[in-house]
Amino acid sequence: GPLCTQMLADHGADVVKIEPPAGDDTRWLGPPFDASGDASYFSAVNRGKRAIGLDLARPEGKAILFQLLEQADILVENFIPGTMKRWGLDFETNLASRFPRLIYCSISGFGADGPLGGLPGYDAVLQAICGLMSINGAPASGATRIGVPIVDHLTGYTALSGILLALHERQRTGRGQAVEATLF
Repeated sequence: GPLCTQMLADHGADVVKIEPPAGDDTRWLGPPFDASGDASYFSAVNRGKRAIGLDLARPEGKAILFQLLEQADILVENFIPGTMKRWGLDFETNLASRFPRLIYCSISGFGADGPLGGLPGYDAVLQAICGLMSINGAPASGATRIGVPIVDHLTGYTALSGILLALHERQRTGRGQAVEATLF
């Protein structure tokens, strides 16, 4: 999610990042930290974005989100599957009829169904599960995580491609659609 929306912002999109009221946990995912006190990682993937703190589980938070969606082309979320539905923000049930031009992109570890469906996913875990770590490292160290969060990057690019294809289709039909990208 962060990389996908960073690329959208880098190419001119007006991206509004919604954080929980206490802030995004990755603000403290350091060191290193930048001059503002945020983790360098957080600052890198959120460059060019505006941010707002909202509790989407509360009616006031949802009301503000709905105001933002009135003018939005795209909503990108990377919660554990089912979170948006639990908050009454499911695309099919709650958003598609109210915002028919909306492109809704859901990014998760494993998707909603299947043997690992609904589980959270993190780059390092996926590098191990997918076998990437098995081809990196040395006999003395054993399997080693690739230094770049490659799974996060590839998933961000996959999500971006799906969003761009959905925007292209919307030009033809006038209708938005759901896009799903998974780390696995």
